[in-house]
Formats: sequence, C-alpha cells, structure tokens
Amino acid sequence: MSNTKTPALYGIKNCDTMKKAFAWLRAAGVEYHFHDYKQQGVDENIVRRAIAHHGWEKVINRSGTTWRQLPQDEKEAVNEETAVVLAMNNPSIIKRPLLAIGDEAYLGFDAGVYQTLLMRS
Repeated sequence: MSNTKTPALYGIKNCDTMKKAFAWLRAAGVEYHFHDYKQQGVDENIVRRAIAHHGWEKVINRSGTTWRQLPQDEKEAVNEETAVVLAMNNPSIIKRPLLAIGDEAYLGFDAGVYQTLLMRS
C-alpha cells in the first residue's frame, strides 16, 4: 500500500486505461508507485480496501473478457469474500486502474478526479 505522500497505482501495464493514467501522471509531474498485477501479483489488502469502499460489484470488472469466461455458477456465487479470492486468482478481472492514496482507493481513470485528488496542496 502507498504511504500518504506517494500514491500507488495498481493495474496491468499494457491496459489502455492504465496507459491514459500513466500519461496523465507523467504530464502532471506526479510521483507515484506502480504495482503491476502481472509482475507482482495482487495486493490482497488493497483489493479488500477497494471492495470495502466501493463494493465488489464495482471492483470486479463484470463487462470484461475474464468475467465472461467464468462459469455461470461461479459468477452467481460471488460475494464480498469470494470476490477477493476471484481477484487474487484473476488479476485481469479487477477494474483498472486502482489508485491508492493513504487509506483511500479510487477506481478507474478520470482526469478531473485525478486532478482533484493529486493536485491538492
């Protein structure tokens, strides 16, 4: 997890939405730590924090290929706890990017939200 000064960006390096976030952060001159799910695995604590803050329905990307490929019975059985296991076993199913600032976790990329969150003095 990130400390309060340096935000952490969680996701997959080659994701198009991640690339937009990287470009925005570079252009804004924001220092951050990048945690690549494919290289470093999933950080269970940040997934739990995101689920607690947003609900599993928003953290788990239910419109992506990974979700669609799951067996129907597995999809129907998802709850807060099984969503953590699902995310740990299938990093591509987590909505990206996941931006952690201190104890807060934000999902997706929105330049306006990033501006508000990261450019505060």
